[in-house]
Amino acid sequence: MTIETYRDAWGIPHLRASSARELARAQGRVTAHDRAWQLEVERHRAQGTSAAFLGAGALSWDVFARRARLDDTARRCFAALERRDPETADWVRAYVDGVNEGLPAGAGRAPEFARAALAPGHWRPWTPLAVWLGTHILFAGFPAKLWRERAVRHLGPGAVGLFATDGTGTAGSNGWLVTGDRTDTGHALLAGDPHRFIEDPGVYQQIHLSCPEFDVVGLAVPGVPGIAHFGHTGTVAWAVTNAMADYQDLYRERLRRTGAGIEALGPDGTWHRAGRHTETVLVAGEPPVEIEVVETPRGPVIAGGPEGLEAIAPAPASPAGDAPPPPGGAPVAVDARPAHATSPAGASERRTRGPAGPGPARGTEAADGAAEALALRYPPRVTEDLGFSALLPLLRSRTVADVDTALDAWREPVNVVQAADTAGGTLHRVAGHVPLRAGTNRLKPVPAWEPGHEWRGAHETPYARPATENGIAVMANARGLAAPLGVEFAPPHRATRIRALLEARPTWTADGMSGIHTDTHLGSAAALLDRLAALTGLSPAAAALRDRLLTWDRRMAADSTDAAAYAAVRGAVVRHLAAHPVLAPLTEPPAYPDVLLPWLALVPRVGHALENLLRAGDLYGIDRAAAVRTALEEVAAAPPAGPWSATHRLAPWTALPQAPGPGADGPGLAGDHDCVLCTSAVPGLTDRAARGPAARFVWNLADRADSRWVVPFGADGVPGAAHHRDQLPLWTAGELVPVITDWTRLSPEPANAPETTQETEEPHD
Repeated sequence: MTIETYRDAWGIPHLRASSARELARAQGRVTAHDRAWQLEVERHRAQGTSAAFLGAGALSWDVFARRARLDDTARRCFAALERRDPETADWVRAYVDGVNEGLPAGAGRAPEFARAALAPGHWRPWTPLAVWLGTHILFAGFPAKLWRERAVRHLGPGAVGLFATDGTGTAGSNGWLVTGDRTDTGHALLAGDPHRFIEDPGVYQQIHLSCPEFDVVGLAVPGVPGIAHFGHTGTVAWAVTNAMADYQDLYRERLRRTGAGIEALGPDGTWHRAGRHTETVLVAGEPPVEIEVVETPRGPVIAGGPEGLEAIAPAPASPAGDAPPPPGGAPVAVDARPAHATSPAGASERRTRGPAGPGPARGTEAADGAAEALALRYPPRVTEDLGFSALLPLLRSRTVADVDTALDAWREPVNVVQAADTAGGTLHRVAGHVPLRAGTNRLKPVPAWEPGHEWRGAHETPYARPATENGIAVMANARGLAAPLGVEFAPPHRATRIRALLEARPTWTADGMSGIHTDTHLGSAAALLDRLAALTGLSPAAAALRDRLLTWDRRMAADSTDAAAYAAVRGAVVRHLAAHPVLAPLTEPPAYPDVLLPWLALVPRVGHALENLLRAGDLYGIDRAAAVRTALEEVAAAPPAGPWSATHRLAPWTALPQAPGPGADGPGLAGDHDCVLCTSAVPGLTDRAARGPAARFVWNLADRADSRWVVPFGADGVPGAAHHRDQLPLWTAGELVPVITDWTRLSPEPANAPETTQETEEPHD
């Protein structure tokens, strides 16, 4: 079989093969060459073995991954895929063969392997499914249910809506579609930018895949074959955003040990046997940790066990019952790194390292002597389906009808999808599996021993019909098409601003789209500015600062000193509100694993919900005017020394700490969390941005060669390589790289002679 590899001027791989299977093999091999370190980190993360070379900082994630049964779920899903869809299973195997072929040489290029004393391992057929699951397991933000439970316990049910907004731990996106009657070519434009933690190497891989069946450019997830989220086949293009759907549940379980093992109390009032085994987690530089893995009929236990959680008073019953969830924003998490790399082995790991594994020492016991734990129920663990049967049909799509049909097999994460084709067709729908169940399941952990919390099938797929309004469709994680499926959504600012910008011009070109990508207007600023305007009796310096901010253009521009001053006042207000005694109970460390704690931190919760908190009629008796006055006076006495970009700097996550030196400090940025240019700081905690556009793209349906894209760093994941960070200046400036599809403009890599496919024998476990 013939496989050809080409590169463009940016080092982006363009692959050509004689079949879809050989193309998958080529994709796996080139990804291993360019991203060997990233692939191995993702494999170990999905297996729960990353602490063995990353150290104690990765322990909490590893324990979670094992207790949640991520790798085992992927293995089950692959076995089911082989039964249901053997063609796709064989295609995935071919990708894995390519990864295994390319890893030794790829690891030789990557200095991190030597730094971590890690040898490249062996990928299994289900490893791409495990990588996909590990990447998306926290997308639905199930830990936010723990926050809502705590907030309601201490503040009452109104706290759910007050603090509901999306934060730095969620994965959002902007996306927009403009139909041909609003473009200069008469054909649609599709554009957007996914917002994720910015990682180095990047979470998306620009790639071009060509075989007799299809020819597709797009953004692939390293470790997963095909192009799932953002692609252009020449005649149809698609893009996604996070639907902010709630499709995972937490159950409070009552567990007890018996002579035969562990039992869980079921909703039928009887005790049922739970699965149980132990595993050993290796930790670099520390003794191994033995953990107990327990699974009830609801799902794997991710916190606590037969010895329970630390004493937690029961949450009051929801007065809403099964009523629709209250309005609000989206889940909030706050750590400056992805959740799989949260703080070093912390509270939960330090308490106990006994047979039950890392966990609290004291238990919450029911009257019958049972102890409580938390079980996670998530769809692929139940259905044995991660939606990989959608991937090949997406690549083969020629029309929006083809994309629509392919997405019927999509399972998770649950996304809002837009698509357009060269015949003028458009599509705007939700894709994914959202279980039907009681409304209380979506709000908080529910008691496993009470009836009424079971899953009862799946929600019907919401469609926007027609797909566009006035020739425009916008998706930006706000309440809208997916509203029946979620609890917390993003504020409407990004979506409203994108639509206003698009409607301001009757005709659009592909070149004009970057101006929307980089818009810095901050729609959420009004709440704080209105509070500032109402202040009287200020010192001269504070009055001058207040007057200056009231005339500010509300743009978080990189060179704006007014934006810096606004951010400083905002941060101070957040800290003063969070320090109020009425919120003190929410600062107490909860008895949950470290990996879940970012969703429960108070200061970032206040920071991202500040607009709601300032506009509410009452805030638990907190004197907000006094907090705003004090913050303004503090900043006026010691104003920021530079523009917004002096402190609003990119803070990418790397699996290994970056060595000091040139490039160690990220570039200064424009934008902010509620800007279209969504570079997310954490008000009250840091101006640094750990999350932002993980890619930008413009898909032109008139001519794919007039499309463009960019990623934060580059095509090559190897530090110091020519294409490791060559796109960073363009990404920072809001510029895009042309998509090259003309093979005559590409450079062939050497040693592209025809080769015969050889099946590799899998080693035994």
